[in-house]
Amino acid sequence: MSRRTDRPQPAGECRLYGELAHWWPLLSPPSHYVDEAAQIDARITRETGWNSRRGKTALELGCGGGSLAFHLKKRFALTLVDRSPGMLKVSRAVNPECEHRRGDMTKLRLGRQFDLVLIHDAVMYLTSESMLRAALATAAAHCRPGGLFMVLPDCVRETLRCGVEAGGEDAADGRGLRYLEWVTDPDPADCTYEAAFAFLLRDARGRTTVQMDRHVMGVFARRQWRQWIAQAGFARVTALRDPFGRDVFTGLRRPD
Repeated sequence: MSRRTDRPQPAGECRLYGELAHWWPLLSPPSHYVDEAAQIDARITRETGWNSRRGKTALELGCGGGSLAFHLKKRFALTLVDRSPGMLKVSRAVNPECEHRRGDMTKLRLGRQFDLVLIHDAVMYLTSESMLRAALATAAAHCRPGGLFMVLPDCVRETLRCGVEAGGEDAADGRGLRYLEWVTDPDPADCTYEAAFAFLLRDARGRTTVQMDRHVMGVFARRQWRQWIAQAGFARVTALRDPFGRDVFTGLRRPD
């Protein structure tokens, strides 16, 4: 039987974004995003012709710990939104000059529009068509006519690969983190897959503990992405593969 849910996985169920959020800088720090930020910047210029970003505004939905925003804030006046208080605290420490707002990308309405609306890999936590369409409606509501929308899912149905990944970083104070991520797809006929994490966490005194976490992710076909982005109010919808093997979707906001 297909597993579907029309609500985001609660932050409390993803320990990484709750009680473990303060470890984020050792899992995915800004230094990991240098090349990706450069690729995103080049794509924005190609799609819009904005050689100068003076006065341009951007909204990132699902900013997490702000590691990507750390690079983008050099070119945009950024507003950063996430529904996890712990992740917003991390992002505020990294990006103190940026506006931060707590909110759910499927419901948020700030009453403002931006030149760029961006959703990075937080979009993977939208596990049904209705949830994804709601987030796209949020993006459209906040994107000015002629503005750019960009969304970067980790994968689409055609590119989902199961397997194991490992990594982690050390801090100057002696703390360290190492992780193992195991991606599986229990039912390829539905629109979700699972990512199980094991974290080895070493505190400043050298004591090591092990923590486990489980995330349910959404995955949709490339044609669905293109169709739903267009139906949300965006024109010139494109899907190009980036150097990291991901489909990057963009669209220009049509006038209402």
